Amino acid sequence: MDGAGWGFDAALLGAPLLAGLLVVATHVLLGRRVLERGIIFIDLTIAQVAALGVIAMGLAELGHDDGWRAQAAAGVAALAAAALLTWTEGRFRKLQEALIGSLYVVAASAALLLLARNPHGAEHLQELLAGQILWVGMSQLGPVALLYAIVLGLWSAGASTRPRAFYFLFALTVMASVQLVGVYLVFASLILPAIATSGLPERRGLVVGYAIGAAGYALGLWGSVPLDLPAGPLIVCVLAALVLVTAVVRGLSRRA
Repeated sequence: MDGAGWGFDAALLGAPLLAGLLVVATHVLLGRRVLERGIIFIDLTIAQVAALGVIAMGLAELGHDDGWRAQAAAGVAALAAAALLTWTEGRFRKLQEALIGSLYVVAASAALLLLARNPHGAEHLQELLAGQILWVGMSQLGPVALLYAIVLGLWSAGASTRPRAFYFLFALTVMASVQLVGVYLVFASLILPAIATSGLPERRGLVVGYAIGAAGYALGLWGSVPLDLPAGPLIVCVLAALVLVTAVVRGLSRRA
């Protein structure tokens, strides 16, 4: 492939890159809290429950223009999961991680059952898991940016220290992110930068985490077009590679 094929096509990749940067803006911060609390799979679980809500709404066939209905269904499902996990944390704290994992398995299995007789079920499930970030349009970003701004504002005001507020803010954020980038990228955006910056002071950890997240989305999107590879999985792999590079650099720094 000639060199021109590796140029960054702003017309095609501008909106997807902005979507990725919006996700990074919230998920790096939330991911560090998730890692500190030791509830690693909460993001994957709530993302899967939100996806289940989208699937259920799609099968209900409530109309052709169901974009807002899908978003509402994802929100209701995610908030219901947050309410359930808030309740279980107060009563079964020692079992919380096991309950989170069990909820994920049940939601994923229910999604497979709902799509079992749908001729396009496998394709639909693939879209929800791997995402369709390349097809994100500018019109989708405004409402998500507003929601993220509200979440970050409440988070900065101290809501993250209250378990109930933590779960509900987390659910709202993940609900919106699943619609933009898919389940896999939601998990990767939350956990991989958090792993790379584990043990770093808060300010430095956030700076490094944001840099990893932004670079992962930019490089993954940039490479997906000339390589003709699905953007979502490629971004996940790039993020993982950047985590490894960061680990090597931190290790060399400590030895020096």
